[in-house]
Amino acid sequence: MKTRSLAFFTMILMLLSGCQSAYYAAWEKVGVEKREIMVDRVEDARESQEDAQEQFSSALEEFSALINFQGGELEEVYERLSDEYNDSKAAADEVSNRINKVASVADALFDEWEDELERYQNENYRRTSEQQLRDTRRKYESMLSAMRKAEGTMTPVLRKLEDNVLFLKHNLNASAIGSLEGELTVMQADIRVLIRNMRSAIAESDAFIASMK
Repeated sequence: MKTRSLAFFTMILMLLSGCQSAYYAAWEKVGVEKREIMVDRVEDARESQEDAQEQFSSALEEFSALINFQGGELEEVYERLSDEYNDSKAAADEVSNRINKVASVADALFDEWEDELERYQNENYRRTSEQQLRDTRRKYESMLSAMRKAEGTMTPVLRKLEDNVLFLKHNLNASAIGSLEGELTVMQADIRVLIRNMRSAIAESDAFIASMK
């Protein structure tokens, strides 16, 4: 019976996921507050950023292998780079999706918090809660800014990867690969910036999570 009830509730949540207010209300009925959902989503976003770091590093390694091609099946090397681009695009989309989910629950949490300030009868409690709201929002905005900055640095890398994959698709020969050598240096610099920004966002996420627990 317990398993059936849990499955039913999960189905209801899935149906309600299109309406955020109903979604959060459903969770609150079983004792899960927006604050907990927010922490979970920040943890998910942090995980997706860690995965993206690894994926973009892997794509760089494959691009480097292609540039330094010494023989063998050229088409196989190209196919691996194409796969790395597709995986990088998927990783970037996942990062954006999870950051957007963090922003969604944050808006709901802060709106609710502000509304509840008006319900206090005890003025000291109200001032304390209001200060907590300001502090939490400040930490959140710092974290979100770092996340968005990291998210933005993925775009130029993806564009360069896609350009190279498209070019090689129709010019799969040694001379074409030689013409791309200068791209490797640019790609290395862009991915270093990406990883640095990702690490900064992850550190901000860790600090925010710690402040919410």
